Amino acid sequence: MQAKEIAELLEKSDFFGGLDAEHRDWLAEHASETRFEDGQLVARHGDTADRFFLVLDGELVVEVPALTGPTLEVTRLGPGKIFGWSWLIEPYRWHFNARAAGPTRVLDFDGLAILKRAEDEPKFGYALLRRFSALMGTRLESAQRKMMDQWSPAGLP
Repeated sequence: MQAKEIAELLEKSDFFGGLDAEHRDWLAEHASETRFEDGQLVARHGDTADRFFLVLDGELVVEVPALTGPTLEVTRLGPGKIFGWSWLIEPYRWHFNARAAGPTRVLDFDGLAILKRAEDEPKFGYALLRRFSALMGTRLESAQRKMMDQWSPAGLP
């Protein structure tokens, strides 16, 4: 997929749509199409986070690993949804696992290059930070609700 095609996708995206065209074009140059097979791990909790993803087709399952037993599914992200904000905040480690649920196609963004530009160009950095901080708040609240529902003993509030 060429940068021009990626820029057009970003313009139509809810997440990137309101960014300046120059910023979207630059982001498009730092993204590439990637495909994952069913069950393939995309991010592992605790590993270095240096990228983020925009789901184009398929689905990413976001999970919290348990100390013992199975992981807890927090959410599923389909087309148009973003996975990954850990590249933006120290210590730059994934806070969740993500894996493909079926064949999944994403735009894979180079978080290191984007973070560098965000630090060098405050207008760009602020525009991204506003979007990602809203995403973080929503996702963390969702994860908290899911964990409380799943892990609280029956009969307790």
